[in-house]
Formats: sequence, structure tokens, C-alpha cells
Amino acid sequence: MEKDWNFDEIIDRSNTGSMKWEPSVLVSQFGVDREALLPLWVADMDFYCPTVVRKAMEDRMAHQIYGYTIQDKGHDEALIDWYGRRHNWEIKSGWILNTPGVVPAVNYLVQRFTQPGDGVIIQTPVYYPFAAAIRKNGRQIIDNPLQIVNHRYEMDFKDLARKAADPRAKMVILCSPHNPVGRVWTREELEAFGKICIDNNVLIFADEIHCDLVMPGFKHTSFQSISKQFAENSIAANAASKTFNLAGLSHSSLVVPNPGLRNELGVYFETLGMNTRGSGSLFGAIATRAAYEMAEPWLWDLISYLNENYTYLKHRVESGLPGVKVYDLEATYLPWMDFRELGLSSEKIVDIVEKEAGLALDHGDWFGENGAGFERVNIACPKGLLEKAVDALVNAFQPYL
Repeated sequence: MEKDWNFDEIIDRSNTGSMKWEPSVLVSQFGVDREALLPLWVADMDFYCPTVVRKAMEDRMAHQIYGYTIQDKGHDEALIDWYGRRHNWEIKSGWILNTPGVVPAVNYLVQRFTQPGDGVIIQTPVYYPFAAAIRKNGRQIIDNPLQIVNHRYEMDFKDLARKAADPRAKMVILCSPHNPVGRVWTREELEAFGKICIDNNVLIFADEIHCDLVMPGFKHTSFQSISKQFAENSIAANAASKTFNLAGLSHSSLVVPNPGLRNELGVYFETLGMNTRGSGSLFGAIATRAAYEMAEPWLWDLISYLNENYTYLKHRVESGLPGVKVYDLEATYLPWMDFRELGLSSEKIVDIVEKEAGLALDHGDWFGENGAGFERVNIACPKGLLEKAVDALVNAFQPYL
């Protein structure tokens, strides 16, 4: 395929309703006088989606009728082929249920498979909508914090075994690859995790939305691909949204091999007025199919570009700010930076990032108490934009070394 993309191009996203760039959102999220912050926070990319994806949507748009839509069989076939080819994960068409995004899906599953007062296990620091879904639905957070061993995050299996044995624990959310710490869990880690949860009758929800954004030298293992037992005791979520920058199209898929769980979820969807075969969006499904069928060359170039951006970030920050640690990025485009050795309070770190560097980053304590002193930065942007942001960050913190 001849390249028709340029990741170095800086694209003006103003006046497009971008959550990431909209000044009013920056003010509501970060406070008064924050509308001019340079945003490297929300996890979408400042790149055009692949041209083949846009053209597929344009072709459908030309029909000019956008009525109620059933799921195109080709969507499921493209998804099945993609995950089979890239991740050695055999999915059957009947297992797929579509939802308008992974975050709504988390809420649906918490509502359906737990009761008010039940516990849901999460592994902090972790994607903060998980905690919100648990709290807002009247459930209890059971935290199995990740631990740092030799500058790398690992699961604490002894603690997980204790937490999973808690009679309140009914469900666990596995973030794989992990956001924000950037880990790609090994098969051995997933096997240990799965055994503990299944032995304690804890339903596993595997959020694998970042599984295609794995850096060179690492390999994602889909949880359900490990064994039939793991597949039967879990629900997995995937989407093309992070991979191909399609989050605004509100489309994701759940893979539910267990017919009992699938039927229960289907009945619940019906109570919500959702069609389980087409509850994502029309154009989201079209874009997903086109991406999986035709945009793989774009993805390979994207991963290479993201890896270069990460390498630049790590070198520039760690050389310019001794004591600040940029954790190894095994997957995602969201490096995790540790400022704790500077001896500053979490509040002061946030103040420097926003007021002195002029940046909007995801602050570490959003991901849990054990994220305090960390910052998450989105490097899915043109190099010129990243260089500007990193220079501002380094210059802002140098007086505090």
C-alpha cells in the first residue's frame, strides 16, 4: 500500500468539539485560567484516521439513508480474522455483542453481574473510569494494588488471593495491556491471575482495548486464548477506537464465549432497549470493519512512530530531570512518569505541570492513591508538538532539582 499518511503533520483540532482540546473542557477539568493548556491528556491521537477508513464511511454516507441498522456480517468476520491473525485468539461469531464503547460496557457488566454492596477488584493505579463505574453503581472497590519491583510494575498475587477470597468479591477488572503503567502482562502472569479468580468464583472482565498498541519486543496474550476454562469464566472487551483513533464513533465489542453469561447479558441489554447485534454505532461498525480489513500498514507505521516518540520522551526527561523516572512503555501511547524522587508534594507537581509548564496531563492520583506523584502523558501526537511539551516540562521542573 502506498503511504498516504504523515504523522508529523500538526492538525488544528479547534472548533471540532474535541474533548481533548476544547478550552471549556480544560477549564472544567483543570480549573479556571486553564483553557490555554497544551493538552496531552485524553487518550485519543492527534493524527488523521487511516484514509481507507474515512473512505469506507464516505461511501456509506453517500447513500444518504442512515436508519436503524443490523450488524453487517462482514464486521464480525473482519474482527474474527484480525484477532485470530494478530493475537492467535479464536473467536466465534456468536460470541460477539456490540456496545457503544468500553466504558459503557464496564457499567453494564457491573450492573448485571454484581449487586449493590458487592465488591469489584481493580488493580491500581488503573484507568479511573473503572473506579467510577463501581462507585456510581453502588458497589464497593476492592483494591489489589500493583507493586513496583526493580522499577517495573507487577501483580501482587498473594494480595489478590486474599482479596478474591473475600465473600463480597464478585467481579474483577483486568486491564490488559495496563493503563497507565504500560505493562503487557505475560502469559504466566495471566495464568496465575486467572487461576486465583476462577478458584474463587470471581467473574473476570478483560479490557483489552490497547492490545494492538504493543511496542516492539513485546507480545500481547489475549486472556481468553489461554484456555477454554479462562474463556468460559470471562468477558473480554475490544475495539478499534484506540488503535485507529475512532473513539468518537462509539463502537466496541464484547466477546462472551459462555452461553449462560451471554444470554444473561443479552436479556439485560433488552431491558435497556439495546439491540445486542447492533448496539454500537452505524459508522463505528463500518469504520471498524474497514480498519481491520485494510489499515494494518498504517498501524505498523504508527507503532514505529509512537516508539520513536517514547524513546525521545524518556531520554529528554530522564537526562534533563535527574530523579524523574519514565517507566518502560510496553504498550499503549501513554507513558507513566514518576516525579516522587524530587521530594515535592503531589499538589506541587500538579501546580508545576499546569501553571509553569502549561500542560494538561493526566495526574497520577486520578488513577488511585498510589498514583500520587506520577503523571501520564499522551505521546500520540506529532513530534513537533511533543518536543514543545517536553521542553516546557523539563524547563519548568529544573529549578526544583
